[in-house]
Amino acid sequence: MHDPASPSSSSEPAGEVSRRAPADVVEEVMAWYSRAILAERRAPSSPERLEQLLAQRQECVRDRARLEEADAEETARITASYAARLRELGATGP
Repeated sequence: MHDPASPSSSSEPAGEVSRRAPADVVEEVMAWYSRAILAERRAPSSPERLEQLLAQRQECVRDRARLEEADAEETARITASYAARLRELGATGP
């Protein structure tokens, strides 16, 4: 299983990754984790899984905050990373 906490870097130019605002991409990933956390709380499989989901969502919160002061290169890197993660998470669904 893919570890979304360690997103692979993408070699795609930022303009080809997403036409949406960088924050929107990060927030979509945050929303995926929020749904997964809710589902896990309703039907728990393991405390470790819940902790992992919470940690991954917190990483999104930190990256979203970093976008506010990031330069263009860092913004492109974060956007590409989260666009790739969103594609992977979309394939698995929460």
